[in-house]
Amino acid sequence: MMWQMARNRIHQCPHESDTIDMLEFPLASTGEHFGVVRRFQPFIDRVLERARRHAVTQPSITLSVWIYLLKWCHQKLCGIIHHVDRKNVYDSVLMQLTDTGDIIIQARVTTGKDEAFRVRAALPLWKWIRLDCYIQDSKVLLNTTWNDETRKYVYQFRASIHYDDTDGYFGIGGSKYIPGIHGYFGPIKYYRFGTKEIENQLHPKSTLLELDRVHQECQEITAFTKAFWKEVVESHLPSPFSKGVCMSHSINTWGQIEERICTQTWSWETQLKHSTLFHFLQAKTEEIRTGFLSMKALRRDLFEKAVGTMFLEAQINIISKSTELLQMSSCFGNHEASLFLAAIHFSNLGHSVNQEQGHIYSLIGASGDNRFALMHAGFKHIEGIDGFPKDLDMAYSYYSNAGTQSSIDIASIHEYRQYILEHIYLSNPEDLYSLTHEASDIFEYLKLQAESGHIESQTHLASMLYWGQNGISKDIASAVKWFKRSAMQMKDPSVMYDYAHLLMKGHGVKRNYTQGFLLLKKAAAMGSIKALNGLGWYHGTILNDHKNAAKYFEQAALNGSDHGMFNLALYHLNGKNPESPWKNETAAFHCFLNASRLGNVAASVEAAWYLSTGSLEGVSQDVERAVKMLKKVCEQNGHLGFMIREALQAYLQGSWQQALVKYILAAETGLGLAQSNAAHLCEELNLSHDCQRRYHNYSTLGYDPHPTALLKMGDYYYYSSSMQEDSLSLVGQAISMYSRAALAGSPQGMYNLVVLAQQGHALPLSMHSLFNVSHHDEMDVVVEKMLKRCVAAEDGNAVTPCSLALLAVQMGKALRRMTQNGAQLLLAYASLLSVCVIIIIVPLQSCFEQNVPSHRAVALRARASSVSQDGVNLNREQNGIVGGNYRGILWLTILNGMQWLQQTSDLAVTLSAVCLCAFWTTVLYHLL
Repeated sequence: MMWQMARNRIHQCPHESDTIDMLEFPLASTGEHFGVVRRFQPFIDRVLERARRHAVTQPSITLSVWIYLLKWCHQKLCGIIHHVDRKNVYDSVLMQLTDTGDIIIQARVTTGKDEAFRVRAALPLWKWIRLDCYIQDSKVLLNTTWNDETRKYVYQFRASIHYDDTDGYFGIGGSKYIPGIHGYFGPIKYYRFGTKEIENQLHPKSTLLELDRVHQECQEITAFTKAFWKEVVESHLPSPFSKGVCMSHSINTWGQIEERICTQTWSWETQLKHSTLFHFLQAKTEEIRTGFLSMKALRRDLFEKAVGTMFLEAQINIISKSTELLQMSSCFGNHEASLFLAAIHFSNLGHSVNQEQGHIYSLIGASGDNRFALMHAGFKHIEGIDGFPKDLDMAYSYYSNAGTQSSIDIASIHEYRQYILEHIYLSNPEDLYSLTHEASDIFEYLKLQAESGHIESQTHLASMLYWGQNGISKDIASAVKWFKRSAMQMKDPSVMYDYAHLLMKGHGVKRNYTQGFLLLKKAAAMGSIKALNGLGWYHGTILNDHKNAAKYFEQAALNGSDHGMFNLALYHLNGKNPESPWKNETAAFHCFLNASRLGNVAASVEAAWYLSTGSLEGVSQDVERAVKMLKKVCEQNGHLGFMIREALQAYLQGSWQQALVKYILAAETGLGLAQSNAAHLCEELNLSHDCQRRYHNYSTLGYDPHPTALLKMGDYYYYSSSMQEDSLSLVGQAISMYSRAALAGSPQGMYNLVVLAQQGHALPLSMHSLFNVSHHDEMDVVVEKMLKRCVAAEDGNAVTPCSLALLAVQMGKALRRMTQNGAQLLLAYASLLSVCVIIIIVPLQSCFEQNVPSHRAVALRARASSVSQDGVNLNREQNGIVGGNYRGILWLTILNGMQWLQQTSDLAVTLSAVCLCAFWTTVLYHLL
């Protein structure tokens, strides 16, 4: 069949080029051990591949790299470009920067030795510099260019360079073995067969030049602030109009006052240019003079002032003053301000969209090593949004940094500025009702139970106070008290381990290894797996007994302890186990991988490195999996949890605007929870629909989006389809969103798919297995199966849309079955007639019931009247029918007729009821 389909196809060889863009978008480098990994594959074309193999011992290659240095290398050497072979050894070519701005180029020659030379380039700071490296056999030519001036350097190695770019991987910036530069990388071109003329212009030029301008302005702002600070401290500067303050000559002349001498180091033009900062610093003069204001506090105050000027009567209004204050805060190192500036420029949030400015502040924040800015840049590169190219290698470079910080942060997560992330959705009332606080009845009841000696209550209370869960603020001292009371009862091994851990680490209590060790032994004997890992740590770290440590780690790992697996991996990696004293990276990797599946942060970082480089034999490169692991790790960061907690507290206190700012900052990191809550606040604050749509859309891009966001975006696409020409593609997107919500277990998503299926739209193949349908099933069967699955996902004790729709479908199915049988069809018509009879007769019966008593009274009054007129009671046979007696008899006749009609109607209703009863019995038979 495949041959029949492809027999007339004209096959073409894929286009291959020896020119590779190693980097097309700017990369922020923090000067640490993180960078972009690139691997090169052999050519598919046999001629090109033959030429490449021949050039291994006689290479002809060219590298062109743009860099921008913010600081000198904080170590002796920093990486620009490096090549690591499959043995994890440096290979050709290695380009490094020294702490004095010189360049070292190292290569491996065909004799197997490594040779290097140093270029006295003295590269400048805050300049875009292009480095062009030509390698021809054993000759190396390096050109350095900045300010349109090129300097050339030539070096001849003693033997031909050995160069195989398919062996191992290349690193841009830092890696596990070398730190990178502190600055930015611009475009990088790699010519695998060399070139005489390099075409590598600064791109995107306007963005990178504007990035340079912003940094130059930050240098000016910093110098101005330092000068003002020094003047205030030394000269006690009271006001801008006192002697010695810079003023324009025209002001002096216009005011005809004595010209004052400017003693400050800044000029009037500088003061006028940064007037917003100048007035802000004036307001802080007293705090500067008394030493109460630090630079860290200054950048925080600038950020808070900027946020305070943005909101006007519940609407967001970002004026130029707000952005100026944020830019100043960013210049002073507050990269939350950089991230917020990027969010403002990317979104339509009180400001026109400007992707170029957004890119600039994204890069500035990432270069400042800010956790949230790193996650922000990584998230943009994962999804390829807001002008960022989709590049998983670049995403890994940012996430690996943020993941490493998260691994360090988790060791001190008990600190007050770190909280475990709690998934509270503002759009879900049940989540908000689940929150507790110190004055709540639930918390007081829990305390009462704990004080009465209830172990579970003591443990729960201690955990809430230690981690700050369910809306409770952290109270380490109280938490330790409850941990101790519960642990000393020696009944619960988990709480015994928790208290032993606190004793070992000295968190909130004086460090006591002896008592901690005894508790660990007791808890391990009672079955605590965590205690086994704790015993391994104690033997390995405190007693330096690696044999017993490895034994305990192995026992903990076999019983499912993620920390035990991680520690065992370290023993495999370092060869510390006396019984197997050699390095075993393969075993270490598998332990890291297993621990990462159980949520271990440090293990995830280590496993991701092996997956991103593919440097371990038997482990193929899988950057997507590495990035997915690291993103999940970063979203557990305690500082991110603290920001989410602050946002939630602001929302509960009614400060929705401040909550929105914090949720937006967290949303820009790619956290789906924050994106959903930011979209909800945009809706609650009546901000632009673009704000709601932006963050709802972003939240659907994650690996595990919340069903609410998927339903919102599905509704948006569905209703947009009726207003646009390209309606089919929009409906297709709506079906995709509803399908993802259905797969996440949302009954609403399932119901929406039912509606679209009834309209004739095809279901995705992924839905067939969920609803147990196939393309052979008829529409009624498909709809019924979908509704049954929907009802199963709903609350079984409530009447829901899916249950009502399912009842309607099944009723229609039963009625269609009845029409296929003559007797049942006749019964259906009789039932229909019965309904009509009941509709007509029931009102008549009610009318009869009201009229019969009145008619009976009239007849009796007529007969009584005739008797009173004659004065004597005469019967009809004797006197005949005369006068009033005739009227009484007439009324009695009418009464008898009405009684007959009522009896007839009762009989008709009874027959109709019997008919309907038979009909519904038949219907129920078909339903069941």
